[in-house]
Amino acid sequence: MPEKKIKYLSNEWADEVMKRCKKTLTPEKMKHITSSMLTINTKCPDGKTRAVFYKLVDGAVASVTIVEGTLPKAEFTITADYDMFAKISRSEVKARSALMSGKMFLKGNLVKALTLSPTVDRLNEVIATIPADY
Repeated sequence: MPEKKIKYLSNEWADEVMKRCKKTLTPEKMKHITSSMLTINTKCPDGKTRAVFYKLVDGAVASVTIVEGTLPKAEFTITADYDMFAKISRSEVKARSALMSGKMFLKGNLVKALTLSPTVDRLNEVIATIPADY
């Protein structure tokens, strides 16, 4: 029986991201990184803008939170439209190529972000396993 689809960018989706990251991503796989990332999804289907706040502590995904309204501060803030983030979340596009092609915009240290991109790809590979309703 196929898994139930979870609405993309819902609190249930964020909880599922956390659950799967804790199960799959070891601190070693995540290079013991401590950082934070805010992905701002513009042009969501309902016309709103939603953000996802990811916090990593010593290589463990410590929190994944859906945010509307006042946005938390993060080491990296990445902005793109909903469709681009959906493609990244389905592993159809790598974050680094979206960034380098100008389809995503980064606020933060570009050199550090590019260095961390393989680690972010691991996170996105886990996200791609979630049966989501986009």
